[in-house]
Amino acid sequence: MSDQQRSALTPAGRAEHLARLRAATAQAPLDVLVVGGGVNGAGAAFDAATRGLSVGLVESHDWASGTSSRSSKLMHGGLRYLQMLDFKLVAEALRERDLLLEHTAPHLVKPIKFVFPFFRKVVDRGFIGSGVMLYDAMQSIGRKRAVPFHRHLLHEKMLEVFPALDGEKAVGALEYYDAQMDDARFVMMLVRSAAQHDAAVANYTTVVGYLHEGEQVIGARVRDEETGEEFEVHARETILAGGVWTQEQQELAGAEAGLEVLASKGIHITVARDRIPAAPDTGIITQTEKSVLFIIPWDEYWVIGTTDTPWTQDPRDVGATRDDIDYVLDHANEVLADDLTREDVIGVYSGLRPLLQPIAKSAGKGEGKGSAKVSREHTVMEVEPGLSAIAGGKYTTYRVMAEDVVDFAIKDSQPGRPSLTRSIPVVGAQGYQALVRDKQEIGRRYGFDEIRTDRLLFRYGALLSDVLALIDANPDLAAPLEHAPRYLRAEVSYAVRAEGARHLADVLQRRTRLDYETRDRGVAAAEEIAEILAPELGWDQTAVRREVEAYRDVIDARRAGESVTSDEIVAARLAGVSEVPVKN
Repeated sequence: MSDQQRSALTPAGRAEHLARLRAATAQAPLDVLVVGGGVNGAGAAFDAATRGLSVGLVESHDWASGTSSRSSKLMHGGLRYLQMLDFKLVAEALRERDLLLEHTAPHLVKPIKFVFPFFRKVVDRGFIGSGVMLYDAMQSIGRKRAVPFHRHLLHEKMLEVFPALDGEKAVGALEYYDAQMDDARFVMMLVRSAAQHDAAVANYTTVVGYLHEGEQVIGARVRDEETGEEFEVHARETILAGGVWTQEQQELAGAEAGLEVLASKGIHITVARDRIPAAPDTGIITQTEKSVLFIIPWDEYWVIGTTDTPWTQDPRDVGATRDDIDYVLDHANEVLADDLTREDVIGVYSGLRPLLQPIAKSAGKGEGKGSAKVSREHTVMEVEPGLSAIAGGKYTTYRVMAEDVVDFAIKDSQPGRPSLTRSIPVVGAQGYQALVRDKQEIGRRYGFDEIRTDRLLFRYGALLSDVLALIDANPDLAAPLEHAPRYLRAEVSYAVRAEGARHLADVLQRRTRLDYETRDRGVAAAEEIAEILAPELGWDQTAVRREVEAYRDVIDARRAGESVTSDEIVAARLAGVSEVPVKN
């Protein structure tokens, strides 16, 4: 079996992965069980698997279905952290960003230019300019640069690069580089990378309890949400990567020490690309009274955000309010010459940032060996013997966080196994550059224009060969979707054959991003996509109808929330619907 075949998350493969998890008994436990399929959990599973450990990874919903699919989609150093004088964090993030760009994930992460406008000529140019100069200098110490140096833009050049800026307010700008990625696809590729190195991975598999031997956690009891079957998975070490659900899992484990995680809501809107004229692959960053505002070019649209407000409702029911959307529009309009309105908004998505601090709930188990490793951005802590938790952090430094939590978890049970992920690429990286060199031939052979070919390469990397093989076997799959021509029918088929999609919403929201890329939020394409998925997943017409109706109900609830001002009302409406059809 090839590495690519081993990484494929097929329906039959899921059954095999579940069987391997089921086989992890008290007599033959896994070395590491990871709970949570966001970027931290997927990264930890990949890290542990590449060390030669036996690894399991379970996620109660779809891969990246929480915070990890609802970010600003940037791999960046964190320019704003220089203001906080957190030089170590910025240097670490820049080093990891460059590693992704040049070695471990060049097919998933690409450079992007940002224009940082000045509104006070002397003060801003001096203050912001010195910060970005330091930012650039930190990228040049001891290694080859992965992106070009920054440059200053005078007023006329600024408007040439970004004509949409309000030239009466902005007196000049600075142009610098960072990087961007598709967050949900990045996590799914990490999961595939873990599977490629023999990790047993299963989405829609919920932890319903933790196994104990005295005070020691020795694994978890899980439920396959597709069948309702429950079984035990034994492990020498268990890693909790639950994000905003961390406290819920700690309580389930009965931990007396743990991480306190608060949720902060961030929303983004999408706007048609032609609505904001600018040079190719160039965005805007500017400071707000709370954080920063990004106007980010992405495919045929702009991603604009974000907000930062406390969320006290159920994390499963996060959604945007009218006030959230107006806040983003208002701040974008402060720097744009031509104001955006609600009619310009194509889509909206919302996520929760985990804000944390280590705590001890009571004296006892959590003290002594139950220590913590804390950085400004993430924390690793033993919440019970055998159960280590990680939370917080930047997307860009996921690899460092994974290394930290695996080092922490196995320091006693598996000493002498260092992390290898600095040198092991994410699946799809090997062979990517060869396909880039051949992209004109790919376009000619399959009738793709350059935009589609580039889009496919950025989505799949070297795995594009597998997608094209589906078309070779069935030329009908080369056709674009009728109501979402950005995507091919082959991509839908591949989502279930190799990317672990189990439900219609997995494809519409995470394998593609149609829930915010089209004005109807993917509803028009839902039926066609469901019909493609049906034979792959064994659905009859009743199942197809239920999947489509469930998705429409979710979109209706999200849209309804966008017209009210209360988080409580938004959460109540979303609590009444589910992406996954309820079984009778």
